[in-house]
Order: sequence, then structure tokens, then C-alpha cells
Amino acid sequence: MRTRLTFAVAIAIAASTYARSASNPDAIPIPRPNPFRTAAPALNPSNTAAPAPNPSKAATPAPNPSNTAPTPSPSKAGAPAPNPSKSEAPAAYDHNTAAGFWQETDDQGHAGAWFLFVEKDGLYEGRFVKMFKQPGENELILTCRKCTGDQKDAPMMGLTIVKGMKRHGNAYEGGSILDPRDGTVYHAQMELSDDGQQLFVRGYLGIPLLGQTQTWTRLPDDAIAPADIPEDSVGPAAKSE
Repeated sequence: MRTRLTFAVAIAIAASTYARSASNPDAIPIPRPNPFRTAAPALNPSNTAAPAPNPSKAATPAPNPSNTAPTPSPSKAGAPAPNPSKSEAPAAYDHNTAAGFWQETDDQGHAGAWFLFVEKDGLYEGRFVKMFKQPGENELILTCRKCTGDQKDAPMMGLTIVKGMKRHGNAYEGGSILDPRDGTVYHAQMELSDDGQQLFVRGYLGIPLLGQTQTWTRLPDDAIAPADIPEDSVGPAAKSE
């Protein structure tokens, strides 16, 4: 009997408790945590938040001045400044004629001078454009002291010594050639080789048989830059006129 009474009291207490809980939800007891159950680990800040940017890897590195396009150096920027004496394109001479540069050599093969032949008014003429010292010579003759007329005391560089040569195919006749060493003017004939690379120049007094022939060799058209080619020279008296 006592046992059944105790059981009935327990049921009544439980029912009363349930009724109060149902009418007041806030009164539902929160179960106390079991100390033997491991709680969910707290969030590790190092695993939740996005990692802080590494200064060595964050963003694109600022350009290194040593790796960017170099600042042009005045001495290297762009193409080199043209040399005024080399900037003009050389003339293209017709190698089927005597026009162009020629080198005169003596019987021993020593280069004596370079000449430039051009056509003027249908006639060919040649002038000094470069001179070389000969064996035993201490200095070059700079002016034609033995010349006459408008070439008297004219500078040797640019001095026209072959004049009035009329072309007939490969032959050139009717002109003259000046020996600037003594001012003597000779009759002249010339003949161009078939390949245009040699010019046979003959100066003579009286008749051609008494003359002497030299073989001149053609030089490249760019042997001398256009701006460095001496102009036709005349003497001081002719300049003052």
C-alpha cells in the first residue's frame, strides 16, 4: 500500500511539473552539460578568417626600376646620330662610262692619287679627290704653283687635270691632261675596258705614239662620302673675280 502511494505521489508531482512547463515555455529547464562529453571545439581564428596577406606575395609586386624599360641613354638612345659627312647617299655612276672614282698607280704599284670623273656638257673631266705621299716624299704638294690661268695656285685637292674628253663608245679623245708638278698640259686619250673596271689614260705631246699610257683602276662608288668630295678648285685670282 505504501509503495503504491509513493508511486502515485511521484506521478502527481511529474504531472504538475509538466503542466507548469507547458503553460510557461520559458520555465523549461536547460539540461546541465555533461562534463564527460567533450564540447565542440571553439573555432580557431586562424582557420576561420581569411589568412592575412603575406607582404611578400600579396598583390602584384611593384615594378623594379631595374627590370622596367631602361631610360634611354643619350649615348645609346635610338639610332646613332648621322655623321654629316656620311648621311648623303653616294651617287651611282654608270660603269659603262668613265664616270666614277679611279685610282692611279705608278709602275711600281704605288697609289699616287684618286680621281673623280664626271660628265659636264657632254664632255668628261677628272679631278683630284685624294692624294698619297710617294716613297721619298716628305710632304704633299698642296697648291699648283706651276699652273696657269684660273688654276694658278689652286689647291691640289679638287684640281681638275683631265678636261674636254669626248666619248666615242669606250674611247675618249680630244681632251687634255695637266701635269701639276710642272704645269705642263698634254694632249690626252683614254679607253675604258670592256668590263668598265680599268681606264687606260695616255698623255702625249705632238702625236699619240710619243706618249705614255697609265692603267687606272675603278674604285667603288662609295669610296668617298659625297660631302667629303672636294669641289672643283680654282686659284685665288679666279675666286676674287
